[in-house]
Amino acid sequence: MVQPAHIPVMLEEAIDELRVQPGGRYVDCTLGAGGHAASILSRSQPGGQLLGIDADPTAVQNLKTRMERYGDSVLLINDNFSNLESICYRYDFLPVHGILFDLGLASFQVDNAERGFSFQKDAPLDMRVNPLQETTAADIVNSYPEAELADLIWTYGEEPASRRIAHYIVAERPVYTSTELAGIIERAVGGRHGKIHPATRTFQALRIVVNDELDHLQLALQQAVKVLGFEGRLVVISYHSLEDRIVKQFMRREASGCICPPGTPSCICGHTPTLKVITKKVVVPTRAEIRANPRSRSAKMRVAERVVNDDEHTGLIERLCESVEMKENAWRQPTLLKKIRRLFLTV
Repeated sequence: MVQPAHIPVMLEEAIDELRVQPGGRYVDCTLGAGGHAASILSRSQPGGQLLGIDADPTAVQNLKTRMERYGDSVLLINDNFSNLESICYRYDFLPVHGILFDLGLASFQVDNAERGFSFQKDAPLDMRVNPLQETTAADIVNSYPEAELADLIWTYGEEPASRRIAHYIVAERPVYTSTELAGIIERAVGGRHGKIHPATRTFQALRIVVNDELDHLQLALQQAVKVLGFEGRLVVISYHSLEDRIVKQFMRREASGCICPPGTPSCICGHTPTLKVITKKVVVPTRAEIRANPRSRSAKMRVAERVVNDDEHTGLIERLCESVEMKENAWRQPTLLKKIRRLFLTV
């Protein structure tokens, strides 16, 4: 079956913010249909390398043939990006010049009726990105207590009618298909109001919980800092407020010199910045892009750059000095300091 054409969201903006350059080493943590990955590989030649990760084995399999022409320059891994650091160490892919997260579902995932992501197609209530996961959306819908189901829909879907929706779902169990669930939600809220389908937020909440998306994102962001080379870029494209809030708060925290609670008389946290926020205001798609690709309308992009703190700088100098033969006090020589910079900075 021929898949519908996939349009990467904010492609040029993402590539520009990653500062993709020939010979660079990059990680695409969400391969999807491969639009961003292909552009990164093309722009980073000659000599560029890409490590592509996706929890969906179908995404990885689909891209293997497409990426064949890049040979050893590309490595595609079926894994969750919450294992980013261990993956990079396993394949000796360190340090990296740029890391990209495009957190939305790929078009082929949404359009594939069997996956159950869309309430517009009749399909089993699945919603697993990786089919090897045990829990499906049907398991949650049919087993959670009403109060817990309502809290889930409110917390992860930000749905004002969460309690009413949960009550209707429990009353009509068992529920096994996406259109069946969408119909129940529509009845619970009294039909459609506005442009957004009444099932949108509930389906979002179920998908997030099934795939543990927010916890995985927080883990991956923490690991991204550890594998980025100094002055390397972290680019994240998110599609709903919960993801964007996590990204914004993480970048702000890592860019701060002190993270002590307000009112603390003096700093006791010992925190030093590891990132510099590049996008002071969130970047959104242009009107032209939204017209060409309506699925991009909710996208938000944030960018940060890896910085070296004093402890890391000192540690790098000490390790380098221990690894080479030099005369007494040679580490003070300006030429050697320039070599250190070239070794550990990404540009």
